[in-house]
Amino acid sequence: MKTVQAYRFALDLSPSQQRAVLAHAGAARVAHNWALTRVRAVMDQRAAERTYGVPEEQLTPMLGWSLPALRKAWNAAKADVAPWWAECSKEAFNTGLDALARALKNWTDSRCGKRGGRPVGFPRFKSRRRSTQAVRFTTGAIRVEPDRKHVVLPRLGRLKLHESARKLARRLDAGTARIMSATVRRDGGRWHVAFCVEVDRAQQGQRLPDATVGVDVGIKYLAVLSTGELVPNARHLDAAQQRLRSLGRRLCRRQGPDRRTAQRPSNRWRRAQTQLGRAHARVTNLRRDGLHKLTTRLARTYGTIVVEDLNVAGMLRNRRLARRIADAGFAELRRQLAYKSAWRGGRLVTADRWYPSSKTCSGCGAVKAKLALAERIYTCTTCGLVLDRDVNAARNLAALAGEATTAGSGPVAGRGADRKTRPGGPVAVKRQPGTAPAGQTGTVPPQGGTTHQMLDLDRAR
Repeated sequence: MKTVQAYRFALDLSPSQQRAVLAHAGAARVAHNWALTRVRAVMDQRAAERTYGVPEEQLTPMLGWSLPALRKAWNAAKADVAPWWAECSKEAFNTGLDALARALKNWTDSRCGKRGGRPVGFPRFKSRRRSTQAVRFTTGAIRVEPDRKHVVLPRLGRLKLHESARKLARRLDAGTARIMSATVRRDGGRWHVAFCVEVDRAQQGQRLPDATVGVDVGIKYLAVLSTGELVPNARHLDAAQQRLRSLGRRLCRRQGPDRRTAQRPSNRWRRAQTQLGRAHARVTNLRRDGLHKLTTRLARTYGTIVVEDLNVAGMLRNRRLARRIADAGFAELRRQLAYKSAWRGGRLVTADRWYPSSKTCSGCGAVKAKLALAERIYTCTTCGLVLDRDVNAARNLAALAGEATTAGSGPVAGRGADRKTRPGGPVAVKRQPGTAPAGQTGTVPPQGGTTHQMLDLDRAR
């Protein structure tokens, strides 16, 4: 199976190499800002001409927003705009123009209704201090050296890696991988190189291919599995909060930049900013490492994984829990499960957003109309089941594996649905005996009865 994945390595650059990479990142920013200036000028000119009653066919011609059109305009003006253009690779300017072309397309699609999600704003100019410094190479000499400790990039030459690239080198030597592009980016005070690689992956199965597991994510426990396993939430941001506050106060005491008075930052301010950035980067790396270990273990073990479609953006509006919800990384966990399950031939089932997994009894299927968030133990008044709230929700999720890819959907599901959960109603799905929530092997003995799986919003979650 051919797939596209990334290999990311930290770099150990010399001072001259850092200056060269910064020059390429600056060239990308210059090209992006110049093209954006041209686009805005043409749009403003056409808008002004319309106010004077100029016919549409006589308006100033539009500047093309595609990457080839922007590149053609840049090549015609680069001698005057950037006389030093020959000192940098052409890929540096192409990086900035490509970013602008993508941003303009996203803005256009958002306005036309072709792009879902939040509205996308018009592109803005890139700042030298606030924007992420990055450059992308798609052509030229891009390779990993035989010692696996160095890489070669166009115009930048031979760069030393902080760690060995043996995993990527083995695939390249075996002919099962092909490098498509390389991106040099600065994150957390240090430079990284990320290779976008087309990999021919061998199909690998799971240890329990017929087993099904439901995953209920939360704050106290990052994941609660239908098997009863509780995966604790490390809360890396809370653990580093004291150091982050100390570094933040230290940064505020230094002389920082001031655009109003043209004040330049002091060297002590720069060092404090670097320390604060590294502290945040460490939290990010610890969170990413924990999520990768959990998702890899689940994808290797179970053939079918069921997760929820949570409204994370809405959950972040809760000012009491927003920081801990953002620190948990619910969306990243689901994203990793999606592609790792596909790599191993597994199946990822997404429960509908309005499916009341917490309010439904995993034993008899009765649905509670209300369930307060403070009630951590689920007590069924119908069959008398007493179970942890999250384990009960995970078992209900595992029971949905036999349905469609988006399990639990129905006539009242989706946006604009009736969000009130009722103990009975016309929208219900019967659970056949023997298909109750999964355990270690994905099946349990028949319990009889039916399960009313109401497809409404679970307010308590």
